[in-house]
Amino acid sequence: MKTLESISTVAGKYFAVWVIAVAVIAYFIPEPFLGLGAYITILLGVVMFGMGLTLKPVDFKLVIKKPVPVIFGVAAQYVLMPLVALALAFILNLPPELAAGLVLLGSVPGGTASNVMVYLAKGNLALSVAMTSFSTMLAPVLTPLILLALAGQWMPVDPMAMFVSIVQVIIIPIALGIFIRRLFPVAVNKSVSVIPLISVLAIIIIVSAVVSGNVESIATSGLLIFTAVMLHNLAGLFLGYLAAFLMRLDESKRRAISIEVGMQNSGLGVALATAHFGPLAALPNVIAAVWHNISGPILATIWSKKPVNREENPDLQARVKKTGA
Repeated sequence: MKTLESISTVAGKYFAVWVIAVAVIAYFIPEPFLGLGAYITILLGVVMFGMGLTLKPVDFKLVIKKPVPVIFGVAAQYVLMPLVALALAFILNLPPELAAGLVLLGSVPGGTASNVMVYLAKGNLALSVAMTSFSTMLAPVLTPLILLALAGQWMPVDPMAMFVSIVQVIIIPIALGIFIRRLFPVAVNKSVSVIPLISVLAIIIIVSAVVSGNVESIATSGLLIFTAVMLHNLAGLFLGYLAAFLMRLDESKRRAISIEVGMQNSGLGVALATAHFGPLAALPNVIAAVWHNISGPILATIWSKKPVNREENPDLQARVKKTGA
């Protein structure tokens, strides 16, 4: 178990490096990875199950005790990011599938990696975890409706089918993870430090599957869609911080909301795009899986050098630092 914990720590610490390396390999040598596309949904379910294993009731308590920052942050995420994606799709004149994929990226909830970035950035970790959890719970309803309203002009959107998909790959695995934690808390606490290794492996396989299946599309549209994803992410980080500043929230909350708004659950975007739009629509989400894990650590490193007064849950800090979840 100690060996696995060490490997897990290294895997989480250098996650961006592994993702970039595998993406490059899958691009130049796609054949070994082509058959992995059939397992994308299962792999995402594994990642979400791991998230459920790390969640505790205290993670949702902030929504009840101090709901305004949480609700404001989640609202900013579900309003700003889809609209920025829509604007970029028109400005850059993206092809229909790529445009729909970019809007999908803007419409999914926050990713779990954002919690680690907020911790490193000396942001309000309790707010970050609450936003990730709350936005994820809202995803089955909000993501399909936003896509229907904004992306329906490019691709047919079946909101009910998408609702079922999100429940299957997100809500059920998370609920199962929470249930298992309640039943076997001691066993889960002993093994929870290995979860980042499983999550990293699952996301790496997802990235390799989509990259290998879209080599030609990446060759022709890679630079364009990378530019779109990069601008989308940077706009989210800036607008999230600006919105929190205008709400007169303290610096630790501004950092948390900035990172939560700017970083999405790109794994869910890949799964939904592959299942409902087509493999090309998954491309923005695959690139986001790489880029978010470059921009996030850079911003976190910059902010980590500027201490702030934080309202934190010490137990939550220790758990995120240990698990990387």
